[in-house]
Amino acid sequence: MMFRLLADVLVLIHGTFVLFVVLGALLVLRQPRLAWLHLPAAIWGAAIELGGWICPLTPLENALRHRAGQAGYSGGFIEHYFLPLLYPAGLTRETQLLFGGLVAVLNLALYAILAARLARKR
Repeated sequence: MMFRLLADVLVLIHGTFVLFVVLGALLVLRQPRLAWLHLPAAIWGAAIELGGWICPLTPLENALRHRAGQAGYSGGFIEHYFLPLLYPAGLTRETQLLFGGLVAVLNLALYAILAARLARKR
């Protein structure tokens, strides 16, 4: 039970991190000091997708599920509703490149807006 709970909590952390990577620049527009947290996270997220790598949280989650005696992501609210967002069916290398590119373009655009705002203030 404990390992399953830890795996579920890890999925929530992973999902929150993914949301922060994708949408964190919107927070930075309101709180520019968050850029020190968001910029490395966005670079990491884009690198994982563009490099075709696996986030270290994924093997950790799988190890916790294995320790809990689970074979996969069946059952439970988190597994049923949240995991398909993190691991969509049919995820291909081309889709990963698209996602990584979208993360990079979105964040570059939002940071360009932030830079323009800061330049106008000076």
